[in-house]
Amino acid sequence: MKVTVNRKAHFNAAHRLYNAEWTDARNAMVFGKCANPNYHGHNYDLIVSVKGEIHPETGFVMDMKVLKKLIETEIEEQFDHKNLNEEVEEFKTLNPTAENISVVIWNKLRAKIDDNLELSITLYETPRNFVTYCGE
Repeated sequence: MKVTVNRKAHFNAAHRLYNAEWTDARNAMVFGKCANPNYHGHNYDLIVSVKGEIHPETGFVMDMKVLKKLIETEIEEQFDHKNLNEEVEEFKTLNPTAENISVVIWNKLRAKIDDNLELSITLYETPRNFVTYCGE
């Protein structure tokens, strides 16, 4: 019997979507306001979902205190109130779209969570725009 546990988190960050190989006009056409050379910000909501068997001794899929701490150290401390393009190493060469941010978050957490557990990341860039990544 598998159960999914979820932990919600939040961080604020600025970014700029652009392709350095394109002209400013093409960047503006493709990315719109998100191509602003002075950056813009979002209040991101993050849901980390971990799925697995319930441990017979603890009754947990994963200790939520451990998951909370992982999210704090690996994600919130690294991303919160940061300019993603300038201050987060992964995005110095990777466009910080919601899609790419969710993959980076998944990779950071996947390395710290037991391989027997499935991991899924849902990242809300706005209340109506969100992405989900499950490592596939």
